[in-house]
Amino acid sequence: MAEQQAATRGDALADVRVLDFTSVMAGPFATRMLSDLGADVVKIESLEGDQVRARPPVRDGHSAYFGHLNAGKRSIACNLKSPDIRALILDLVERFDVVVENFRPGVMQRFGLDYATLSAINPRLIYCSISGYGQEGPKAHHPAYAPVIHAASGFDMVNLHYQDGADRPATGGVFVADVLGGTHAFGAIQAALYQREKTGQGQHIDLSMLEAMVGMLVFEAQEAQFPGGARRPLYSPLRTSDGFIMVAPTSPRNFEQLSDAVGHPEWRDDPRFRTNADRNANWATLLGLTEQWTIERTSAEAEAILSRHGVPCACYRDMAAVLDDPQLAAREAWTTIHDGAGPFAVPNPPFRMSGSRAQPRDLVAQLGEHGASLLREELGLSEEAVADLRTAGQLI
Repeated sequence: MAEQQAATRGDALADVRVLDFTSVMAGPFATRMLSDLGADVVKIESLEGDQVRARPPVRDGHSAYFGHLNAGKRSIACNLKSPDIRALILDLVERFDVVVENFRPGVMQRFGLDYATLSAINPRLIYCSISGYGQEGPKAHHPAYAPVIHAASGFDMVNLHYQDGADRPATGGVFVADVLGGTHAFGAIQAALYQREKTGQGQHIDLSMLEAMVGMLVFEAQEAQFPGGARRPLYSPLRTSDGFIMVAPTSPRNFEQLSDAVGHPEWRDDPRFRTNADRNANWATLLGLTEQWTIERTSAEAEAILSRHGVPCACYRDMAAVLDDPQLAAREAWTTIHDGAGPFAVPNPPFRMSGSRAQPRDLVAQLGEHGASLLREELGLSEEAVADLRTAGQLI
């Protein structure tokens, strides 16, 4: 039903056209969100293709990881070092609204495709550069993937500080910096498009993943400047008979609800918990007493009882359980798309819009699938000209 309703709504970015020079994760995450809102995104890949095309899970030669990040985009695969290809891209730039790239600073300039060059051709162009450290500064040219940025931003050491008994930063596999950087890029592009409607002028967006991560550490940035206060309450998993549950009785009302839910209304008069300051000072004790109650129940039982009393809580779940989550099902948060190996589910954007569609489009392009048609339709290249580029090894 929701998909049918979405199909009848307009696309917020229906008239926006994007040349996407990005690969791996941060850039593709941003441009997939643009595509989800209806932008025409053309992914410009190397002749070898985005390296994520080969990353697992791979089914029958097709990466679901790649499909998740690149749904809805057309693909052209070409040699950016070729003068002939560069000339064609310069012609395309006149027809497009946005360029997104996540090369190391200086690479697009070496290709002759930097902002100064392209904006001279199309002054209305929005040009977004996503990089680990930004386009300027002493580390601007250092290579940086998300785990490197996690370390450099303070994020990993903050988490270590919160893990009592740990003696080294945690091993990680979730690329927060990529997703956060891509999300900020998506938002900045919208703001630039809006400003262009008023001024007629495009601009360059310089997105630093390091600064995105630092901006996420709100409390920690202030605590580092003004240290010495009491340690903030930490939210620890509480063991249940079959797993773990997160319980977060942060407000005075939540504490009262918790004391009722676990059958200890006398906690309200306990001098350790009487005021908010008292509870913060004895937070670990409060959670320890709560765990004595949760450990005698399954996660589902504890969640049901606590939720019924209004206590913020949630069972810890693996991704298989998340795929079947009733709340996500009620929101129709997943969309099924297809690649050459068949169907798979990807999440919709986390927002719903009453007047426009926000949903991944059912297209996962083969490497270079749209190159010939794009050059013919946009630039009027003949079949012979396209064949010559292919023969010369400049185009797939």
